[in-house]
Amino acid sequence: MDTLNTMRLFARIVERRNFGAAAADLGLPRSTATSVIKQMEARLGRKLLIRSTRHVAPTPEGEAYYERCTAILADIEDAEYAVSSNEVRGLLRVDMHGYLARSILIPALPGFLARHPQLRMHVGDGDRLVDLVREGVDCVIRSGELAESDMIARRLGSVQEITCASPDYLSLHGTPMTPDDLGGHFMVGFVSSRTGQALPLEFIENGRVREITLPCRVSASNSETTAVLAIAGYGLIQAPRHRLQREVTAGRLVEVLADYPLTPMPVSLLYPRNRHPSPRLRAFIDWAVEIVSPHLD
Repeated sequence: MDTLNTMRLFARIVERRNFGAAAADLGLPRSTATSVIKQMEARLGRKLLIRSTRHVAPTPEGEAYYERCTAILADIEDAEYAVSSNEVRGLLRVDMHGYLARSILIPALPGFLARHPQLRMHVGDGDRLVDLVREGVDCVIRSGELAESDMIARRLGSVQEITCASPDYLSLHGTPMTPDDLGGHFMVGFVSSRTGQALPLEFIENGRVREITLPCRVSASNSETTAVLAIAGYGLIQAPRHRLQREVTAGRLVEVLADYPLTPMPVSLLYPRNRHPSPRLRAFIDWAVEIVSPHLD
């Protein structure tokens, strides 16, 4: 295997923390990956990877070599892009919330792929935290305030959330007029993948943010599931207006506490700080800003 492909393999092993997964990503037998890395370490005279039965991690020398490899590989991809009629090619892996993907991005995706006929895409959706480097994901689009991380964030806009419950739930528990009326009420718990806890309800009252945690009979870690549970009458829910407006219009949900809005939720595109954005990622970022931003506040 030549030096550049060896670098690609080494970088993928560092990112995946697993020889077998990295080899599968690159279409290689695991035995080949193991042999190539052993030869590379012998040639360099340094141990670059620490291996265990379940885990692979770079040594300090391996971490430094990984950073140089990714920079070199990014420069090569940029050079090839510059002399190949600016043709974006390869596989782009993105992850985004299901509703945002289905309602805005995927309907517009044919136009993006028509611009770049040599590009292939894998779209993941869900609410869980994604390890972009280890899972080989190029970028994610996420809602909410961002914790400090080693990600670069591109703000796409923000969405306004509303508080809703089903008509049957409100007929049983009453319609709250202020946050102080929430005693005896329940919420459908949306469990954060970061904390493992149900997120509190949030209201702006007298210019200040007030958080209220209500009992949960049922909780879920997927935003689509929490919406279904709210329609079924299990409690109050807070979610983006564009996500719930159809249910509100159809009468399956009723908006409450409209005089106590939530802080607008930011929507951002994130990618790893230590990974130079490839031409295909830069093309996707520009397109996502173009497509998503007009739908946000």
